[in-house]
Amino acid sequence: MRIEPRFMVVGAILGVFALYFVASAVLGGHGHGAKAAAAADTTPTVQVSLIQPQTRPDTVAMRARTQAARTVSVRSETAGVVSATPVREGASVAAGQVLCKLKVDARQATLDQATANLRSKQLTQKASAELAARGFRSPTQLLSDQANLDQASASVRQAEVALNQTDIRAPFAGVFNERDIEVGGYLAAGGACGVVIELDPLKIAGDVPETEISKVKLGATAHAVLASGETITGVVYYIAKDADPQTRTYPVVLIAHNAGSVVRSGLSAEARIDAGQIAAHLVPSSSLVLDSAGRQGVRYIGANGLVAFAPVKVLDETPQGIWVSGLDGPVRVITVGQAYVSEGQRVHVTGG
Repeated sequence: MRIEPRFMVVGAILGVFALYFVASAVLGGHGHGAKAAAAADTTPTVQVSLIQPQTRPDTVAMRARTQAARTVSVRSETAGVVSATPVREGASVAAGQVLCKLKVDARQATLDQATANLRSKQLTQKASAELAARGFRSPTQLLSDQANLDQASASVRQAEVALNQTDIRAPFAGVFNERDIEVGGYLAAGGACGVVIELDPLKIAGDVPETEISKVKLGATAHAVLASGETITGVVYYIAKDADPQTRTYPVVLIAHNAGSVVRSGLSAEARIDAGQIAAHLVPSSSLVLDSAGRQGVRYIGANGLVAFAPVKVLDETPQGIWVSGLDGPVRVITVGQAYVSEGQRVHVTGG
């Protein structure tokens, strides 16, 4: 049977259409599957660095201020008019140096009179002793003359003390920080001549939080950077046993040598107290993040391959990174992408 040409053309066209739909179905199915697979794979990718622990000095930070070791208001022991103030304010003074002088008035005359009376009593007692030795004076009279001599001697000492009290002296070596009286002013007994402070040694006082106080030991070395730029080294001199009820901090005092009283009292300081050794990790500063509770720390890849968070304490900042404590052993710290993942999440990992 012979097929006509027009039926052959129609059959060819139908065959082409059939092949087209079959190919479209196959190719379309593979395309949709690839897109679905791509859409299903949304696991984030992060970059990590394996950071090994290193031993570093542990320190306790303390905001502090410098203080004079001693501050004394030097006062007069007697009354009188000020005749001289030989030391200027702010000058260094030696122990016993005269800070203020009072007018002597009749004190010298009183001493001279007491001295003359003492010489008279000494002669009387000597003569009395000689007479008593020869039996011409009774023991009672001898004892009376000796008592008069002792009384005259005491009067001399009293007059000498009164005269010496006109010189008001520094009780210790230090700085005459301020003068409270001028020449011509009247000082009653107990009146203030001025204030002497001792700056060598120097105290550095501050407060340590209750979470850190157990690490601070008496005699531990400490370094303080002052607001004026100086650095001073001292030791822990005092640790309070009772916390401030408001701040829950413990007062701590350092003591430091201050040659020439160069460092002033009242300067702000940032002190660091040595507290032994600690395992620390050097992490990039950009790796530090905050968790949902507001704690500062780093995100890392745990042993199970999931993202984990560890709170850390910053020990020191360097150009190479930040030294932190709180991590255990070698840690795969997330250094790229840490801000876009959360704890317990599975991620793709690149790098260390």
